[in-house]
Amino acid sequence: MKTSLINTLWCTIFFVFVTFQVTAQEIPKYDYLEVIVIQKANNSGKIKRIKVEEQRSLEGKQITIKQLEKLENTSDLLNFMNASNWEFVDRQSVVSQENDPVWMSYIFKKKK
Repeated sequence: MKTSLINTLWCTIFFVFVTFQVTAQEIPKYDYLEVIVIQKANNSGKIKRIKVEEQRSLEGKQITIKQLEKLENTSDLLNFMNASNWEFVDRQSVVSQENDPVWMSYIFKKKK
C-alpha cells in the first residue's frame, strides 16, 4: 500500500514537471508584414506612394491593403500599425541617386 502511494506520488510529480517543461519551451509565433514606402527625396516624411503586396500575414486581419495605401505620411503609417497592434521591427532604405525617390521597406510583426 505504501509503495503504491509513493509510486503514484512520483508519477504525479513527473507529469507536472514534464508539463512545465513543455510550456516553458513554447516559442511564440509571429506574422510578419512588409510595407514598401516610396518617399520623395529631401521631403521629410512625405510619402509619394505606399505599396503592399498580397501577403499571407494579412489573411484574416483587420487591416487591408487599401487602408495602408491611403496613408500620406510615415508617421501616419507607424501610428496606424501601432493602433492595429503591429510592432515595428526594421526599416531598410535604398537611394539610387540624389534626386530619385527613396524606397523604404518597413517590417512589422504581430503575435499570432
